[in-house]
Amino acid sequence: MSPPIAPVGWSRWLVPPAALSIHLSIGQAYAWSVFKPPLEDALGLSGTQSALPFQLGIVMLGLSAAFGGTLVERRGPRWAMTVALVCFSSGFLLSALGAATGQFWLIVLGYGFVGGIGLGIGYISPVSTLIKWFPDRPGMATGIAIMGFGGGALIASPWSAQMLESFGGDGSGIALAFLVHGLVYAVFMLLGVVLVRVPRPRAEEPTGGRPATPEGPQVSARRALRTPQFWLLWIVLCMNVTAGIGILEKAAPMITDFFVDTSAPVSVTAAAGFVALLSAANMAGRIGWSSASDLIGRKNIYRVYLGAGTLMYALIALVGSSSKPLFVLCALVVLSFYGGGFATIPAYLKDLFGTYQVGAIHGRLLTAWSTAGVLGPLIVNWIADRQEAAGKHGADLYGTSLLIMMALLAVGFVANELVRPVHPSHHLDAVPAEPAEKGAPRARRQRAESA
Repeated sequence: MSPPIAPVGWSRWLVPPAALSIHLSIGQAYAWSVFKPPLEDALGLSGTQSALPFQLGIVMLGLSAAFGGTLVERRGPRWAMTVALVCFSSGFLLSALGAATGQFWLIVLGYGFVGGIGLGIGYISPVSTLIKWFPDRPGMATGIAIMGFGGGALIASPWSAQMLESFGGDGSGIALAFLVHGLVYAVFMLLGVVLVRVPRPRAEEPTGGRPATPEGPQVSARRALRTPQFWLLWIVLCMNVTAGIGILEKAAPMITDFFVDTSAPVSVTAAAGFVALLSAANMAGRIGWSSASDLIGRKNIYRVYLGAGTLMYALIALVGSSSKPLFVLCALVVLSFYGGGFATIPAYLKDLFGTYQVGAIHGRLLTAWSTAGVLGPLIVNWIADRQEAAGKHGADLYGTSLLIMMALLAVGFVANELVRPVHPSHHLDAVPAEPAEKGAPRARRQRAESA
């Protein structure tokens, strides 16, 4: 499937909606918690077991993005979106079969493994295309699309809950809900597949996807892995995501525990409302902060994410339990930084490595998300369990976790400060030919380098 070329007069503003249709769909992953209680009741699962599909999905997101990034660049956005559609929807269909037959391993395989591949390929599918269409505002462009991943849960959570209420929370009801998800998301994602276009050849070579007149450095994915800049940004993303996902995964019980000993404890309904607010902050941060990065620069915006994020955690740890508004405000800011970090990183990569294989480089960097997706919840849950076993309760369950999150953000802040422009020796024009390639045309040497 060759990349679809935009016809004369094609508006670049049609590309963000195409990307958004994919990200709004795969953003359902953040609403997995809706299925946890009915699955636990229907299949006799523990809370740890019912989290396995989500955790495997996040791990596969990072791995499939890393290993499939170069292929996505080569085949183009339409191919990538099609693969994402097939895998993500098939994952729901396999999960439906698992719920109907009482085979939890099929749900793990479907939603976690197969669907997780759809998550990863779908997540990176529009990135390089958007950056090429919007070289003047790459942060805003990628923020619009990646905003959908953060906001997908705002649609999926009430929709899934309503289906489970209508169909029932037993195995057959869950199976029917999974089936409807798979079919509806397939149709919605198909809109993006049909709509997406790449720039015309006058702005981009017909093969390879490299701009004909690129601005700034152009570094292949293979060479990027050899630079300190890539690994510094890996640390930056991992630390920022670990700090955010630690709150996101434990949001409802955390706010309940923080105010359990007060005269006005947090109700179940209020805790659910808090989770919805965090999702909204996550979504708003993706478009708001990433757009701001176009004005103040990528390095400066990450100084805000990591520096101000450390301050927010310090306020929660010191005085969060004495003021609900302060606790909620600090948590919302942290989650906006969490979302903003995801949306800004593609533009940061473009600034450092150029547009040549930015999608493939982004895919490799998302292994930091896989790591953080395990690390953040593990830190918060494991320490809370240990503190509870030691006889502590309330806000005391999270004091150590908050200190660790502050330390991780400080590490990310230092890593961001160490980022410098990529040395010219890594640029495509400076890459020496291999012995067997001496005398080969320049384009052939560049293709060999990117392989």
